[in-house]
Amino acid sequence: MDAGIDRRALLRGLAAAVAALPALPALPVLGTGVATAATAATAVTSAYGSWPISTLEAFADTLVPGERRGPSDRAVAGAAAGPGAVQAGAVTLLTAPELPLAPLLPGIATLLDARATSYAVTHLILLPLDRPPFVGLAFPHRTAVVAGLFQSDDPDRPVWQLLSFLVGLAFDTAAHLHTAQALAGGHPGLTWIGFPPPGPDGLWRFPDHSYGRALAAPHPATTPSGSPA
Repeated sequence: MDAGIDRRALLRGLAAAVAALPALPALPVLGTGVATAATAATAVTSAYGSWPISTLEAFADTLVPGERRGPSDRAVAGAAAGPGAVQAGAVTLLTAPELPLAPLLPGIATLLDARATSYAVTHLILLPLDRPPFVGLAFPHRTAVVAGLFQSDDPDRPVWQLLSFLVGLAFDTAAHLHTAQALAGGHPGLTWIGFPPPGPDGLWRFPDHSYGRALAAPHPATTPSGSPA
């Protein structure tokens, strides 16, 4: 592992983060969770500068790309129309107080920037000096770096697998928010994929089969709750 980062510490932290995920929907108030996560992100920025957050945003945007948040946005490459993982709150999830990730994020960002620097040297790419190395890469090159992280012989592959899992959860499930409140607030990911709203009582029920028809007849001994015989 590059930059003297403790791989075991990263893996322990990421594993603990994944283990803590079932607790995320239990956040009592939407605003409280968001505010606390924002505070955690601010703490990371205050301690290490804005580069770690920018690098992590660029990583999230490479996995689920979206449009830029403004003309000065560097982390988001603008490779796709519509919202991406950054707009959906990937960093908010990574810095959620329920996950023990915040202290590890600068190390993960440093590792990713080291990989980006190595890639740039190998491909004779001149990186700008006013932004993190990974952020300084064009989107096709970011994609190439990230693809290399998931090769079977990469020693840090578990780190990137778990981190990408969390990024996907931020977009696909709004894991850092209550689902009903996320939908009410227009969460970019859930809105983009067309996730259905709950019923009037706040619960989800799906009376229609997803394929428009029953795919098989229930076993005659199936219990009323749907459990197999």
